[in-house]
Amino acid sequence: MRRLFRLLTIYAVFARYRLDELLPDHAASGIVKFFIRLHPAAWTASTQVHPWGRLRLALEQLGPVFIKFGQLLSTRHDLLPEEAIGDLANLQDNVPPFGEQAAFDIIEAELKGTTEALFGHLERTPLASASVAQVHAGSLKDGREIVVKVIRPGIETLVQRDLALLLTGARWLQKIVPETKRFHPVQVVTDYRHILLGELDLGQEAANGAQFRRNFADSPVLYVPEVHWNLSTNKVLTMERVYGVPVSDTQSMLAAGVSLEHLSELGVEIFFTQVFRDNFFHADMHPGNVMVSLKDPQNPQYLSLDCAIVGSLSKQERFLLARQLMALLDKDYEQIAILMVEAGWVPQSTRIHEFQNALRTVLEPVLERPLNEIEFGPILIRLFQTARRFEMQALPQFMLLEKTLIHVEGLGRQLYPELDIWEIGRPLLEQWLRDQIGPGAIMQTIKRNGPALIEQIPHIPKLAWDALQEMRKLSENQQKLLQQVEQGHLKQLRRDRIITLLGLIGLGAGLSWGFNPHWSLSWSEIPLGAWVISALGASLILTRLRSNPDD
Repeated sequence: MRRLFRLLTIYAVFARYRLDELLPDHAASGIVKFFIRLHPAAWTASTQVHPWGRLRLALEQLGPVFIKFGQLLSTRHDLLPEEAIGDLANLQDNVPPFGEQAAFDIIEAELKGTTEALFGHLERTPLASASVAQVHAGSLKDGREIVVKVIRPGIETLVQRDLALLLTGARWLQKIVPETKRFHPVQVVTDYRHILLGELDLGQEAANGAQFRRNFADSPVLYVPEVHWNLSTNKVLTMERVYGVPVSDTQSMLAAGVSLEHLSELGVEIFFTQVFRDNFFHADMHPGNVMVSLKDPQNPQYLSLDCAIVGSLSKQERFLLARQLMALLDKDYEQIAILMVEAGWVPQSTRIHEFQNALRTVLEPVLERPLNEIEFGPILIRLFQTARRFEMQALPQFMLLEKTLIHVEGLGRQLYPELDIWEIGRPLLEQWLRDQIGPGAIMQTIKRNGPALIEQIPHIPKLAWDALQEMRKLSENQQKLLQQVEQGHLKQLRRDRIITLLGLIGLGAGLSWGFNPHWSLSWSEIPLGAWVISALGASLILTRLRSNPDD
């Protein structure tokens, strides 16, 4: 019943914002358009705002699941046009806080104690609030300042309900409009479900934060707050409180004497380090999740917050990515096309020459500029838009990476408009590639696998003996099989010879009977029996020749 009510709510919102105008001209979508326009809310709806802008407003009204889904879609340049990306990127996730007592009840139930016994102090008024959780400031018994993040009550039920509706809608879309299969709508929703459910699990966020903190332990460029595990569960996360200014507050940083050029370069260095050195990158690096410490303005330090969404790539994927980026910098369009086909992003049947020319057409005007004037975000957008014409199917982790890179570059250029991301990134890429194929990489592999290899040394004689036994058995089986094949061949040869002999006898008998030189018969006077015997003999010979034409 609740699901039906939710469906009616979504239907009313779609009608109110006339989202039927976004549907393609398709026979199946015509029915949906008709029902949307049938709703009374559509009769008085204003269409002055652009349809994609109306979609943003509708998603904000439908709540956290749809807001988060729209934010995820805003990174999919391979699926949506640029005008849609711009509107969805502006989705706001600001909601009023839930009851103060409700938050304290959750904290006490999860941590099994009163807030007075657990903390030195905990503010009842939230420090910040969002659709999934809210944050309260406080301190520990020893006076250390903390923040406590609490999952919004009942949000899991709402999220699961809306995710089920989205998944059902994606399946219907794939069945009703088969052309959408190449965009994998079900897979998009499934990937999104994994991301959103990860945000609801504060234990996962805590583990991610701990991994980042370990990766950048004692780093002068990035600081990750400490997690207090004894005061954290899947619904409550207690972390060290850090102070800084939002990375977008350039005025405060300039007033403190921070070099924005140096700060922007550090951001790029952190990104490449996370992706290629650690294979663990922050995939939600928008300005709200990044702050800058002003304790030492001459040596500024980034503060990383909210580690719920992270990404990682396999070694093969990182190697592929590095080669693609290097090919892009070298304007090697053929190599880019080949790598995208090898990665499975575009079909194997794609004509490399045609794809290469399409890439050159859209990328050459951009890449001809000086490197410090090139914005990589628009290049990626153009690249994905071009590849979409060739039925591109990029992996979700690459989409997260693309989103992160665009955020990093956007933040960097906001700090320092003349930032040359590749002056910093290219040496790091080249060094990483050298490390993967050099002697150091070989020694590292031996070092990593050495204990396992040493452990197997005592078993090598037995393994070798077992292998020889298997080879002997295989050889014996092969000999038996060959003998059976040879015997079968001989039997078939004998049968063929008998059939040929019978055919020749029949043909000869028929000819002798029908064309006896002592008879003076015309064609019509040849006995029927002679015809039949000759035909049977000829048929046997032809059958033999068809079965083995080489004889």
